[in-house]
Amino acid sequence: MIAIPYFSGAGHTAKLAQAIADGAGHARAIDIEAMSEADWAAMDAASAIVFGAPTYMGSVAARYSAFLEDAAGPRWMELAWADKLAGGFTVASHGSGDKGVALQRLNTFAAQMGMIWVGQAEIGAPVFPERAGINTDGSWLGLMATSSRDKSDLIAPGYLDTAYRYGARIAGAVARWG
Repeated sequence: MIAIPYFSGAGHTAKLAQAIADGAGHARAIDIEAMSEADWAAMDAASAIVFGAPTYMGSVAARYSAFLEDAAGPRWMELAWADKLAGGFTVASHGSGDKGVALQRLNTFAAQMGMIWVGQAEIGAPVFPERAGINTDGSWLGLMATSSRDKSDLIAPGYLDTAYRYGARIAGAVARWG
């Protein structure tokens, strides 16, 4: 099973979490603001944990940092998540938006927990013009998305397709190594 703990300020990150879960198949998207003991048990039992938060002011949202440090952090002392697979995703309003810094934050947390990181591997346009919309931000560390200017969409279809593919990649890594 794959656990996807996320924080979503305005709904963008939740849409990405669901697309990753759909791509992964057997996955559980977990809103960190409404976590239950069953959600914690699911994360502890998961073969992979994919962390997700919006990028605010050059890093993950403060609420997500609190989740990592205060709520999940004590598992570090027990090495409770050591050797699990990990991945991460983020969304911001701007094309750069310092999303790379947010992914580095998630990657560093996973490394401190002894987890094994799985990056994103989709190559889109301009390398493959027929794959317009795939990995538009050119991120390899994890999944990056830019919020849609059309607020009825929140996330453009290409980003959702990339998120789905990232979920499938995580599931493939679990099948191979998890």
